Amino acid sequence: MTGDEGHVTRSRRPLRADARRNEDRLLEAAAAAFARDGMNASVKDIARAAGVGVGTLYRRFPSKELLFAAIYRLEVQRLCEAAPRLAAARPPVEALREWMERFIDFMAAKEGMADALRAVLSDDSEKLETRAMLAGAIDHLLTPAQGTSVARPEVKAQDVLMALGGISLMAGAEGRRELATRLIGLLLHGIVKN
Repeated sequence: MTGDEGHVTRSRRPLRADARRNEDRLLEAAAAAFARDGMNASVKDIARAAGVGVGTLYRRFPSKELLFAAIYRLEVQRLCEAAPRLAAARPPVEALREWMERFIDFMAAKEGMADALRAVLSDDSEKLETRAMLAGAIDHLLTPAQGTSVARPEVKAQDVLMALGGISLMAGAEGRRELATRLIGLLLHGIVKN
């Protein structure tokens, strides 16, 4: 952990294998708990689900907000890492559609935790870094599509990201996940050449 309270990072020293496993289990258990209960998730229940003591949790993550921040960063990283795998495994438009659906699910899982998310992203550099990472993932998916003349060359990753953010907000406000899928279809219609 760094001295900066807004950022949770790995220690400078690599974690021992058992400590790494404990942290992975904590993050998985916490992600499930936060998705289910929002910021009302019980730290004791998270530790129990991870198979560790509360002291282990607090040594690694001294506050619930820092635990949430670590989960958020891990999930952003996973979402971004999915882009090259999807691009390699699927045709360009299918890969882009699947990644967009994953993005919507990622955002939906954060619903109800807006205050915690604002705290995680209170630093402008954090917001910019997150947006750059997500736009980079989209660009990784757009480039093959544009290279095969499937996607319009003027489509920019940052614009797609902003549109997805709007779709996420609208579908979340309506409480209708299927609306997001329909709107993704409309967005793809604007991205893909006829």
